[in-house]
Amino acid sequence: MIKSMTAYAASEKISGSTIVTVEIRSYNSRYLDLVLRIPGELVLLEERVRKMVSQWIQRGRIEVKVQLKSETEEVSAFEIDIARAVAYHNALLQLRESFGLKSDISLELMVGAGGIIKPADIQKDAESLWELIRPCFSTALENHDSMRKKEGDFILLDFEKRLGFITDGIKKVKEIENRLLDHYRKRLEERIGVLTKGMVEIDPARIAQEAAFLADRSDISEELLRCESHIGQFREVMNANEPAGRKLNFLLQEINREFNTMGVKAQSADTSHVIVSIKAELEKIREQVQNLE
Repeated sequence: MIKSMTAYAASEKISGSTIVTVEIRSYNSRYLDLVLRIPGELVLLEERVRKMVSQWIQRGRIEVKVQLKSETEEVSAFEIDIARAVAYHNALLQLRESFGLKSDISLELMVGAGGIIKPADIQKDAESLWELIRPCFSTALENHDSMRKKEGDFILLDFEKRLGFITDGIKKVKEIENRLLDHYRKRLEERIGVLTKGMVEIDPARIAQEAAFLADRSDISEELLRCESHIGQFREVMNANEPAGRKLNFLLQEINREFNTMGVKAQSADTSHVIVSIKAELEKIREQVQNLE
């Protein structure tokens, strides 16, 4: 199945006074590279998050951001570090006595030290957190997958168009190659006629033999046959119900190799021109394949 590796999706759920937000961004990568940005209280759930992502995505750099926001916690979730406050107060008293200062030690001065009043580290049950996050996370993954499929559908249409161009090009090459034997025979007759100025009688059998030799040396029928086979496999893979990126990339390498060989062996300028245009289309397909899972 054709799926793009690049996509973005987000989901938000509200449960009571708690708001859960999940964002998923994905980019091209040769392997599955998962980056999690989650609050500290969700660390125990990291393995579950990774497992859930791997069930939906097999390749790409995946950045997952999970946020928890509770309105009640924002109002009441603070604590005082009494030990730190006492130590700081004692230090201020000692400083005042050492320098004979008369000023009072105010609350503002104490709070200004930092670290005395801080957000509370609220401990939550991992299972209850997971039940809160999982539906939101599942929705985000579904939306992300839909976006990858949608992009993959556009790429699939582009592949079909370019593969059609390549298939037509192969037919043209076959037609040109089928005329090569007659082309070589006529060219040999013309060259011998020019060199001998018509003073030597041309042996048709010998001319046919030499033309057959030239045609055999430049024969690309095997390469054309393998290309047709590879293109058939390419179509099967891109329509199969599994990630296609790696297999399609391998098949493209094989197809390119065959056309490179044909380019070296081809003796016809017409054949060479068609091969060059086909290779240009293959390069465009290769660029798109790099975006596929």
